[in-house]
Amino acid sequence: MRTAVVGATGRIGSLTVAALQRAGHDVVPVSRTHGVDVVAGTGLDDVLAGVAAVVDTTSVNAATEAEAVGFFTTATANLLAAEQRAGVGHHVVLSIARVRDVPGNAHHAGKRAQEAAVEAGPIPYTIVPATQFHDFPVTVAGWVEHDGVAQLPPLLMQPIAPADVADILARVAVGPPQGRHRDVAGPEPQDLIDMARRTLAVQGRDIRLVPTWHGGIFDLTMSGDALLPAADAEIAPTTFDDWLAAQR
Repeated sequence: MRTAVVGATGRIGSLTVAALQRAGHDVVPVSRTHGVDVVAGTGLDDVLAGVAAVVDTTSVNAATEAEAVGFFTTATANLLAAEQRAGVGHHVVLSIARVRDVPGNAHHAGKRAQEAAVEAGPIPYTIVPATQFHDFPVTVAGWVEHDGVAQLPPLLMQPIAPADVADILARVAVGPPQGRHRDVAGPEPQDLIDMARRTLAVQGRDIRLVPTWHGGIFDLTMSGDALLPAADAEIAPTTFDDWLAAQR
């Protein structure tokens, strides 16, 4: 099956390309590296010729809600229009579990706008909502670290391995459109601060972690079970311990 992966040079995109190729599919990588700009809408008609399904793994580091919403709505509108011209029959997009339930930050707002654009668009779709990735806590620590100290909220998560997300996206892409897929999550709940501490230790980095809900990028709307998946979630196999062992 000829499948395009948008954001193919990113972490999830590259893993999805590899998963599709392992399964014997013809993969078309789509990114600015490949001469395609989804925000400008350039190069899409050429790369989507003959494509049956598109997997959108694009992301953006946006400082404001307006920036995130603008990126995702523009990119999605350009993709869906090009897919309609090319006769693509399935649009798959990676989203965030519980993104509709938690006000969240700028990125969450952008993903909600992206979901709405896909649902209102002309292409049959599957939205795949995933929990945070196993490396999310150490990434957050890097965002907020100052002079060797990082203030982190004690978020409860059920993280998933990036490779497991890619495998699910690859499987979904070559199947029929489902509308909204079940949440996908890792096998066990974890604490963000503990995960960050253990990951930093494996990486040999010395950052002092201070648990707090004050002054960070997340607030109390994300406390409790707000980031946990729905009860009927599809559970991926890789535990945080397994993922962490592979980082050594």
